[in-house]
Amino acid sequence: MTESLTRHQIRIKAFQMLFALNANPDADQEQLYQQLLSSNDIDVVAVPDYLRELVEGVLADQTALDAKISQYLMSGWTLGRIAKTDLIILQIAFFELDHEHDIPRRAVVNEALELAKQFSDDRSRRFVNGVLSHELDKNN
Repeated sequence: MTESLTRHQIRIKAFQMLFALNANPDADQEQLYQQLLSSNDIDVVAVPDYLRELVEGVLADQTALDAKISQYLMSGWTLGRIAKTDLIILQIAFFELDHEHDIPRRAVVNEALELAKQFSDDRSRRFVNGVLSHELDKNN
């Protein structure tokens, strides 16, 4: 299955992995990768490098990513008030904006909006779009 994953599908798997780790930080990461990628419990599948890069990068840079996200929150808002789904989507997007220079910045935003459309609601999608649009405006 992993050989045919697109970058979009990898982002979906990264979101699912990070969401699961947020709920259970002590979970076995390798086991989680296998559960997400394997269609059965027998075969061990190779984890795509980009999936590992996204998950491990977001986990390693979480403090810096959260600080960047925080600067776009309205006065009185904290990260704790953001839905976990939205926060994880933003963390993935900010990681890609900071580290993946071969991906057009607008494509990163569009992918984040697709994740929000799939895993959240329209209000959250608008919130994610607003935060990321401010980041793009700041860096243009």
